[in-house]
Amino acid sequence: MHDNCEFCRIIAGDRPAHILYEDDRTVAFLDRNPAVTGHTLVVPRVHEEEILLIDDSTSAAVFETVRTVTNALEATLEPDGFSVFHTSGPLVGTVDHAHVHLVPRSVEDDVTVSLARTELDPDEATELATRVRESL
Repeated sequence: MHDNCEFCRIIAGDRPAHILYEDDRTVAFLDRNPAVTGHTLVVPRVHEEEILLIDDSTSAAVFETVRTVTNALEATLEPDGFSVFHTSGPLVGTVDHAHVHLVPRSVEDDVTVSLARTELDPDEATELATRVRESL
């Protein structure tokens, strides 16, 4: 546990949270500053800053909890859909503890998860695909 980590304190029971689900590897709780009703965070119990760097079994547990809690939110709220995402790095977020956002969506919400898009350049795509495959 990291004493200065808000999510570690929630996991330890030292900070209040509305916990929806927990098991030996993960905890899911309502976001304190939700974008919409039901906005939930799923976190591993182990402190790691990057969700993609946790060990395989913990990563699998996180995404199993994502599925479990999303199904429960679906049954409870009957949203039109979900935005499910994680962010990483110092440019996003304020808590350095790996987490996944579950955001129940409705056609009336004002949530925007938009990306500026351009057309894929075939030559750049070929070169990038080659480089990524070489890294695998």
